[in-house]
Formats: sequence, structure tokens, C-alpha cells
Amino acid sequence: MSQWVFEPEPPTSLVIEGSELLFPVRRVYCVGRNYAEHAKEMGHSGREAPFFFTKPANAIVQIPAHREGLIKYPPKTKSLHHELELVAALGSGGTNLSVKEAEQAIWGYAIGLDLTRRDLQSQAKEKGRPWDVAKAFDQSAPMSTLYPRSYTGLLNTGLIFLDVNGVRRQQGDLSDMIWSTAECIAELSTYFELKPGDLLMTGTPSGVDVLLPNDHIVASIEGLGQLSFRMQ
Repeated sequence: MSQWVFEPEPPTSLVIEGSELLFPVRRVYCVGRNYAEHAKEMGHSGREAPFFFTKPANAIVQIPAHREGLIKYPPKTKSLHHELELVAALGSGGTNLSVKEAEQAIWGYAIGLDLTRRDLQSQAKEKGRPWDVAKAFDQSAPMSTLYPRSYTGLLNTGLIFLDVNGVRRQQGDLSDMIWSTAECIAELSTYFELKPGDLLMTGTPSGVDVLLPNDHIVASIEGLGQLSFRMQ
């Protein structure tokens, strides 16, 4: 009988609102520049086809509702940015999904942050290198409790905002997305075979800015409560 060389890490999972069950996470996909105003603030036209990058599942730090989490300030950066995002969790998958099929694949939603070492991302862009060190570092994906779609319905509209130390930094509406969540999932399925447990972070509104040690972050999406943590 085969045995492990060493004990593997436990699988990444998300706590589900109103349930004792856990949602197993397989992969974390992210959509870049999916809100027009954010695309413009990053120096782009404001509308382009969806493009994707990934984070490792173990970059997730889940912070359940009604609790304040702690996130370690990452090393080798002087410009850590917050990017608030709606996270869609898939309960089914496939390839070359239609938008309707992609809609039906959504199992639930959470609040997530794509923490970004912006200075390292800028350096990578200048040199034509991958973004991994800027996007895929430890604890780079704080996430809230997962809410089933049976509870929320499909989330295509709703207020999304983020405060730092009580000051509003980001605010928009889910309807401001250039490409809807289902459209992004459908496009993603042309590149990858999607499977249950995959997550999609759907892009961020304008207002991304620097975080510092000891900053207190409160993020909220209508229908999903809030995500609260402090930078250590």
C-alpha cells in the first residue's frame, strides 16, 4: 500500500453560510481589468476581451462573517494594493460552456480580495515576465464566508465597496463589470476544463490603492455581508 513521503497539507475549503458542510477549493482563477474605470486607472482603454491569471488555492485565507482576520504584510514590496472582488464558486464545470451553462455552473458567491504587490507587478510588466510574485504570494486572497446561490440568487447587480481605516476607497456596482460573471466563466472554459471547486475572482472596481501595516480593511458586497481584517 502506497504511503506519503510526508503528510500533505489539508485541502483548502470555504465555510458555507448556514451549513456545517465545507466547500472544497480546486483552483483559483482571476479576471484582469473587468471594470472600465479600474482599467482606465491602470492605463488601459476600459474595454477589452477578458484575460486570466491564477492564484494557488492555499493563498486563500478565509475570514468568516462577524470576525476580524489578520493578514501578514508580505515581504519584498513597498506598494501592496487592495483589489476587492466578487468570487464565484463553481459546482459544475466543463469546456466551451455557453453563457447560460456558465450561469448554471455557479454554486455560490463570496467576497474576496486580490492583494497585489503592485511594484513587483510593474517590474514584471516592464520585463515581460509572469505576474506570479505579484499576485500569487502567501495570504494574497482573503475571502469571506461562501453563500449558496440558492440563498443569494444570481448576482449581477449590487453595491460593492471597500473601506480602509473608515475611509471609502473603492465603490461600484456589480453591473459595472465589462463582462458579466457568466460571460467570464464561459470564456475561461475555452482555455481550461473547469471543474467543481473552481473559483473565479471577477475583477475590481476603481480606487485600488496602497495598504500599510496596521491598516483595517472592511469590504462588502450587497447580499454577502462583509469581510474584515487588519494588516499585521
